Amino acid sequence: MIYTVTFNPSLDYVVDVKTFKTGQVNRTEQEKMFPGGKGINVSIVLNHLGLKSTAWGFLAGFTGEEISKRLDEEGVNTDFIQVEKGISRINVKLRSTEETEINGQGPMIRSTDIEKLYAKLDTLKTGDVLVLAGSIPDVMPQSIYMDIMKYLEGKDVMIAVDATRELLANVLPLHPFLIKPNNHELGQLFGVTISSKEDVKKYAAKLQEQGARNVLVSMAGDGAVLLTEEGKAFESEAPEGKVKNSVGAGDSMVAGFLAGYLKNKDYAQAFKMGVCTGSASAFSEELATKEEVEQLLKNHAFPF
Repeated sequence: MIYTVTFNPSLDYVVDVKTFKTGQVNRTEQEKMFPGGKGINVSIVLNHLGLKSTAWGFLAGFTGEEISKRLDEEGVNTDFIQVEKGISRINVKLRSTEETEINGQGPMIRSTDIEKLYAKLDTLKTGDVLVLAGSIPDVMPQSIYMDIMKYLEGKDVMIAVDATRELLANVLPLHPFLIKPNNHELGQLFGVTISSKEDVKKYAAKLQEQGARNVLVSMAGDGAVLLTEEGKAFESEAPEGKVKNSVGAGDSMVAGFLAGYLKNKDYAQAFKMGVCTGSASAFSEELATKEEVEQLLKNHAFPF
C-alpha cells in the first residue's frame, strides 16, 4: 500500500486577473479551487494512474472539511487527523501580469496530534511505500521527517522524500528509497548554481554518497536526471508542450516514478513514467491524467 503525508494541506484558490492593481477593486476573469499540498498531489496523480493510496496529514475547520470532501470526490482514500484549533490554510495564487501567492498559516498542531500520526505509522508493513512531501508548519518539530524515518527503521518501508534544505539533508543518512530535488534545490544544498545535466549528476552523486538510494532531479524545461542505486544514470530532455501550470509538476513526477517502478521494478521505465507524468501536469491546468501521460510516453523520444 502507498501512503502520502501532507503536514499542512491547503485549499488552493487560483484567480486570474487581467491587470491587477493594488489599492482598488479587482475583478477575476477566472477562478478555480483545488485541494493542495505536495503529498495530496501525489495521491491524486497516483489515483489518476490507477494506483490506490491513502492520504495522511492534519486537517482543521471548515476548510479541512472542504479539502476532505474534494478528495473524496476525486476518489482518493483519506485518513486525516482532525486538529481542534485553527483551520486548514487557504493559499491564494493570483495570476496577472505577475504571479503572486499568499499562503495561509494552517492549524495549531499539538504533540497529541503528532502522536496520532505515529499510531498510523505503526500500521505500516514490509513493502509499503511512504511519501513524505512538502514543508513543515512552524508549530511542528523541523526534524519530523528524520524522526519518522528513524521510527520506521527496520520495517523495510520504501520512503520517498520530496523536501528542501535541512528537511532533505537530515534524512540522507537514513537511506531514503527516493529523493526528488529540483536543480535549484540541489544547488542550495551545496551553495552552488546548477544549470547543466553534468552538474546535476555530480551533485546528485554526492547525495548518494550521503545515503540516498535513488536521486531524481527535475530541471523544468531542461528535462530531468536520475541516478539509481544500481549505479546507472538516466537523463532526458523535457517532452514538447506548452506549460500552462507548473504547480504540482514535481509532485506528479514523484507519483509517476513510483507508479512506473512498482509496476515492474525497472528504473528506466520508472524514469520515463516520472518525466512524462510531471510534464503532463505542467501542460495542463490540472494534474496529469492517465491518458495525457500515455500520450507523452508514446510521442517523446528518450535517449535510451
